[in-house]
Amino acid sequence: MELKDFFAERPKAALAFSGGVDSAYLLYAASQWGADVRPYFVDTAFQPRFELADARRLCGELGVTLQVLPVDILSVPSVAENPADRCYHCKKAIFSAIASAAARDGYPLLLDGTNASDPEEDRPGMRALRELEVRSPLRECGLTKGEIRRLSREAGLFTWDKPAYACLATRIPAGEAVTAEALARTEQAEDFLRTLGLRDFRVRLLDGCARIQVPVAQLPLALARRGEIISELRKSYSGVLLDLEARNE
Repeated sequence: MELKDFFAERPKAALAFSGGVDSAYLLYAASQWGADVRPYFVDTAFQPRFELADARRLCGELGVTLQVLPVDILSVPSVAENPADRCYHCKKAIFSAIASAAARDGYPLLLDGTNASDPEEDRPGMRALRELEVRSPLRECGLTKGEIRRLSREAGLFTWDKPAYACLATRIPAGEAVTAEALARTEQAEDFLRTLGLRDFRVRLLDGCARIQVPVAQLPLALARRGEIISELRKSYSGVLLDLEARNE
């Protein structure tokens, strides 16, 4: 099945929209095939401000109205307590909020941007999507991450080379409570590293220290800006560590 066939059969749907590569292309494709797909961005403490800015920018360029749903995700005990399956409880809360809003707006079908490259094992977050009967057109149509980036570039979408981004809560070890303070500290640290030209990195919390993970190609840049990084991050962390087991690019 191709995307045009998917939208021909399901011309009206709601989309869980993050402003990332996958959901951006899915929204673009829906608009190209004449489908009425309404994007919903769930605004929580887990999403950094740049994600909402990107979501608004993309929708503006496509001429689509973005629905922003504020959700107090830290008020959900099974999320804030950060158990090993936190992602399940978080996805359940977020997609339930979208489903409720979309149903009120007349959109009974809910889509997300899972693609054919995403792991198929029984991850907690995927379980939540199945329970809520969320459809994933990119996966169903066999579109991989690489293909989506290529098609996005051809379409002129600014998101085509945007690094994959996991929510801020993933920076906090499982079992350690997720707090607004810890999330804000993480976002501030990552915003600073972004100003230095680093991309596709993570600042993880480790026993009060900032554990920085960057792709191997960016290790020289991180080391070259070592003094600035230490000076800035020591304002919020007890120590600053650079992980030599670099992130996969």
